Amino acid sequence: MITIGTHQIDLGDPLVLALLIGGGLIVLLLIMVLRAAGRSAQAIDPLAGHMVQLSQRVQALSDGQHQLAGGLHHVSEAQAMSQTKVLALMEQRLADVNRSMTESLHGTATRTARSLGDLHQRLEAIDKAQANIEKLSGDVLGLQDILSNKQTRGAFGEIQLNDIVHKALPSDSYTMQATLSNGRRADCLIHLPNPPGPIVIDSKFPLEAYEALRRAENQSQLIEAQRMMRIAVRSHIKAISEKYILEGETADGALMFLPSEAVYAELHANFPELVREGFTAKVWIVSPTTCMATLNTMRAVLKDARMREQAGAIRKELAALYQDVDRLGTRVGNLDRHFTQAAKDIEEIKISAEKAGKRAHRLDNFDFEELTPEPDAPRIVQIKP
Repeated sequence: MITIGTHQIDLGDPLVLALLIGGGLIVLLLIMVLRAAGRSAQAIDPLAGHMVQLSQRVQALSDGQHQLAGGLHHVSEAQAMSQTKVLALMEQRLADVNRSMTESLHGTATRTARSLGDLHQRLEAIDKAQANIEKLSGDVLGLQDILSNKQTRGAFGEIQLNDIVHKALPSDSYTMQATLSNGRRADCLIHLPNPPGPIVIDSKFPLEAYEALRRAENQSQLIEAQRMMRIAVRSHIKAISEKYILEGETADGALMFLPSEAVYAELHANFPELVREGFTAKVWIVSPTTCMATLNTMRAVLKDARMREQAGAIRKELAALYQDVDRLGTRVGNLDRHFTQAAKDIEEIKISAEKAGKRAHRLDNFDFEELTPEPDAPRIVQIKP
């Protein structure tokens, strides 16, 4: 029996025993727990230090992470700014490249359009040239058709002769297709004064013989063509000499007009005897160029003849002009005398005006100045009353 304060505990009671045993066990367990806790505290102290260090390192890592985050933020901002600048630069370069490409394409398009325009103009010029060539080919064929016929060939020479004469001489100094007293009709008759008198120009064109000369491929063909040329030119010279040189009506010579410089040059180069035969027959062969020169000489002759015809009228007009000039001199002398008399009258009028002015001045000062009698004035004697 154990007494604790006012309580008594019976140790023999199984419940008390159980409680005592349970309490002992609990105390033992507490003692063991405390011992284990002391050992655990001793073991935990280094771990706590490590935990503190680890916490510090974690804090440092956190700070470093914050710094790293700040640095990454700055880097991100710098990268964004750099990227923005790069994008802006790329956009500018792209804009420049686009502008340069646009300008280049525009310039290329302009040059291409200009080139196409030039090409179009050249094609138009080529088309016009082609049309002109076709027209010329047609004209050449037409000319060949004209020259292949003797009548149309003669008309061709007459038209060319008419054009040359019309340009070189006044219209009243020639007659185209003039009919002579023998009934022959000349292509052109130039009305020159005597001497030499009216002279005939007739157009001839030995085309067949000339073409035979051009087509000759061997010596025999050349000899035959030369024979044809001699026959044709001699027949023309003879016909002109017999038909158009009439004594007392026309000049003692005539002109044979060749409407081709090539035929004219061929005659003078390879057929000089025909030219001499023409001189002998007083038939002078002329080409378009030499015909123009000859007609200009005739123009000077016509002008001189007309001046001589008008010489009498000119002398009459000069005499009348001399009389008019002499009459004019007389009238100028009379007018000069009138002017001299008028100047004298004006001078006398000026003298009278000066005297009248002086008298008017004296009359104006009559009450203020003593009147001085003139030397020739009568003397006035005052009578006293």
